[in-house]
Amino acid sequence: MTASNQEVSLGMPQLPAPAYPADVLGRLEADAKEVIARYPGSRSALLPLLHLVQAEEGFVSRTGMAFCADRLGLTTAEVTAVATFYSMYRRRPSGDYQVGVCTNTLCAVMGGDAIFDRLKEHLGVGNDETTDDGKVTLEHIECNAACDFAPVVMVNWEFFDNQTPESATRLVDDLLAGRTVEPTRGAPLCTYKETSRILAGFPDTRPGAVEASGGAGAASLVGLKLAKGEAAPHARVVGQRGEAPSAQPQKGAEHLSSHDAPQQTSDSDPDNPAGPAAEEGK
Repeated sequence: MTASNQEVSLGMPQLPAPAYPADVLGRLEADAKEVIARYPGSRSALLPLLHLVQAEEGFVSRTGMAFCADRLGLTTAEVTAVATFYSMYRRRPSGDYQVGVCTNTLCAVMGGDAIFDRLKEHLGVGNDETTDDGKVTLEHIECNAACDFAPVVMVNWEFFDNQTPESATRLVDDLLAGRTVEPTRGAPLCTYKETSRILAGFPDTRPGAVEASGGAGAASLVGLKLAKGEAAPHARVVGQRGEAPSAQPQKGAEHLSSHDAPQQTSDSDPDNPAGPAAEEGK
């Protein structure tokens, strides 16, 4: 029984996916052949192939899934199961820039909730919605292992650390206006389609991309440096409860973590500010 017959027998008839134009199909076939050749088993190439078709349309369409299934000898159901599992695959047209606000616990209490609410109001969109001009899609995202720099906003998976509602608003305004924005660390920003092609495994040949480092920032390395007996940039000595911390920033050190700039209130809940802890016994 064929895949299409299986779908019909399960009560889920599907219209045939529209085909890519001949020129697009030829280009994708050449790229897909290169991707599949990297793996001992063709099935292993599914994830990068999904990124490849996403790079063509900006999302994983039925046409793209049918293309992947055909090239890998899979059913469309098998491809769909993978495409719907991973959040990095978009299932409908979206913006050139995916603006993701981390709202997991640490980023949320450091101001992530306030940032997300501000951007929803400023852009006039909800979660997983796109601005009318097709430039920005807003979404809340799960932890991206940048807790030392909370709250974090990611644009097409590039880091924008230590954000505030005001800085995040300026960021999306620059994106909407077509102005150049620079991630806090990592490679220069590119469009979502370009990002998808890079994730498919094709080299990023843009100026500055090869030299860019996406490694850990200074705040993430403080503990390691202290353990080795090395001077840690922006290391902060935490005193007894109620005492102010002392900091010895070093000239030329990397950007601060927001944890090294203690807040007197909770940015995520301005109606219920959390003041400094009182000394015990008072």
